[in-house]
Amino acid sequence: MVAKLFEGCPPRQGSLILDPGCGSGAFIQGIVRWSNQHEVAVPRVVGIESDPRHLPEARRGVAGLSSVAILNEDFLDPRKELFDYVIGNPPYVPITDLTIAERGRYRERYATARGRFDLYLLFYEQALRLLKPGGRLVFITPEKFLYVRTAEPLRRALARFSIEEIHLVDETTFGDLVTYPAITTIVNSRALTPTRVIFRDGDRREVRLPADGTSWIPAINGDSAPRSELTLADICRRVSCGVATGADAVFVTPTAQLPANLWRFAFPTIAGRQIRIGQALHSSHSILVPYGRSGDLLGEEQLGELGTYLRQPEQQSRLERRTCVTHKRWYAFHENPPLTDILRPKILCKDITSRPFFLADEAGEIVPRHSVYYIVPKDPSQLHQICDHLNSSDARAWLEAHCQRAANGFFRLQSHVLKHVPVPPSLANAHQETLFASAGADR
Repeated sequence: MVAKLFEGCPPRQGSLILDPGCGSGAFIQGIVRWSNQHEVAVPRVVGIESDPRHLPEARRGVAGLSSVAILNEDFLDPRKELFDYVIGNPPYVPITDLTIAERGRYRERYATARGRFDLYLLFYEQALRLLKPGGRLVFITPEKFLYVRTAEPLRRALARFSIEEIHLVDETTFGDLVTYPAITTIVNSRALTPTRVIFRDGDRREVRLPADGTSWIPAINGDSAPRSELTLADICRRVSCGVATGADAVFVTPTAQLPANLWRFAFPTIAGRQIRIGQALHSSHSILVPYGRSGDLLGEEQLGELGTYLRQPEQQSRLERRTCVTHKRWYAFHENPPLTDILRPKILCKDITSRPFFLADEAGEIVPRHSVYYIVPKDPSQLHQICDHLNSSDARAWLEAHCQRAANGFFRLQSHVLKHVPVPPSLANAHQETLFASAGADR
């Protein structure tokens, strides 16, 4: 990353470098090594770290270097000093780990503090503010900012800069912490040349990124076709991720082992790993659902035998350890299941797959779990037509161009991508004809 920072633009006398959230000083050490290797004086470096536990190690690493200063400050506080270079690994802190006061303060100060923001987005915004004209920035962050809706404000801000390179590095870069990292090199100047993208398999591509805040994934994956006016969302009542219980070990059991007294609470269920290319849809497990058919959580007095099962000390203890019980009943799912939609004829697909493919649940009996996406047509008679279209070569090519890549070249399907799959006019026309026929019958 230091080599990328100085590529074609080595530091000069008086250059000022910033490492926000410098931790124990790994990047500053890299700058020192680069300077020694190139036989130049270590430039002026400012490292900022809010956690005092990291300061002793960071300062030991630069002992005797008068050009390096390590400050115990909050980088996200208002700042004015500008820098020629910025390099770093911003902290990845989800909104759920911030206090209500912190969330409010950041929303007032940062355009990127929208929706369920992560702190690294704010670090990006602040660093860009402090970058001098012609200055260079190199950050390693999760690649999610390339496509998630929360990062739209950041992508719009980045459109005013020259994004020189996006390097998608190995998902094991941080050991057991799988973040799908991206190293991004940015210059504070007009974008006169395309962005160089380096993929995890070593392939390279030059692309023009959209400037309107929309996902960069289609451009990165080589798709330049205009978006169809008709999409899957137009002909479906729901496109969603499956049920998240927060405790599948409690609620999910092999159907063959399900006690008869719990049958009335059970539905066939399936996880992504149980959906396989070329194999028919088959559920070998059941999910115990403490909800009525309308999707309302049952009262404890209505649970009966299910309540007896869930109150077993080991089961109840596991349920009460979930984060969702801070604002839900102890036996509720992590998210309320929309059973009125789930228990309909629908199409299922796994969330991470080597090749996007889809299977129909004609009876509408299966409750998909969180590693499965489900698609509910507005018109059930179109179930197989829609499924066939999603499995067509055209739809597969579109998905492969628009989906995020996971490990080993696998595709990660997501509801916001599935909703935009183009559909042929014939499907939309058939749907409209059904609506008109239904309206005529009502009259």
